[in-house]
Amino acid sequence: MDLTAVRTFVTAVDAGQFQEAATNLSITPQAVSKRIAVLEKDLGVQLFSRTARGARLTIDGQAFLPYARALLQAEERAAASVRPGRRALRVDVIRYRVSVAGLLRDFHRANPETELDVLTLFDFDTAIAAVRSGTIDATFRAVSMPGRQLPDGIEATPVFDEPLYLFTGPAHEFAGARAIAPAQLAGRRIWMPGNMPGTEWAAYYDELAATFGLTIDAVGPNFGVEHLLDTIANSTTLATFVSEQTPLVWPAGHDLRRIPLQEPTPVYPHSLIWRTDNPHPALAALRHHLTSAYPGRANNGIWTPKWAQPAQPARPAQPEHA
Repeated sequence: MDLTAVRTFVTAVDAGQFQEAATNLSITPQAVSKRIAVLEKDLGVQLFSRTARGARLTIDGQAFLPYARALLQAEERAAASVRPGRRALRVDVIRYRVSVAGLLRDFHRANPETELDVLTLFDFDTAIAAVRSGTIDATFRAVSMPGRQLPDGIEATPVFDEPLYLFTGPAHEFAGARAIAPAQLAGRRIWMPGNMPGTEWAAYYDELAATFGLTIDAVGPNFGVEHLLDTIANSTTLATFVSEQTPLVWPAGHDLRRIPLQEPTPVYPHSLIWRTDNPHPALAALRHHLTSAYPGRANNGIWTPKWAQPAQPARPAQPEHA
């Protein structure tokens, strides 16, 4: 059914005559008649009875009128649902129980009028494909992991460097430490069953392990956070990595310890990624909120993978001396 013809029909009814409807639609009376004739042919009924005095709704026209209005209202709602600034801003946070989800919550508290649609996509390639296709407006990821360069038209900016902590049970050798250096973990086993090969977080921890000589153990089924906490609490050798901002709750008897890593502090580099031609005004507001709160990456005292470090500007060539 041609919605333009439906709109012409409703306009003609509201105007009371084809001449006025034509004026309201900026078309000729003949065009009004033609559109309505096409609609009547599609419906197989006569909507108006034509007389010398004009046109009047038939019984079929009266029956069709409320549905025609509903069609036009549905069209407007459908258009509004995807109109920039009217639809929800769709953002991927990998998992709900991570620090970047907290960044989004802070943004929403500061901008309660902005509607958010928060979802979780598992891997880097899926998230970037969703940004490119417009399925989502933005994603939080570590960039640029080996072999995963951003495509043209996709932009990223750092928004949060997340310090890592060692997480142990009360009987672990480092349980009483106020802080430790990553080098002290050389030869130790760090259990991270959620580290899936090919993900950006696995690439991060692989380079961390290679740099400081520790072992990332991803063996074993991932039964979730509760099972991880139970296992760490009862082990004298197992530890894992968490963030200070990772929301964790455990039984008091577990007596788990969150120990800062220092000299250097490994930080997980979160960036916001979006498509450069995305016009959603809430996306610009989100970028401004995040970048305004980001202090910038420290020049020393931290560690990040080489692939996550910003490219250094080329040094100017030195003039040759005669």
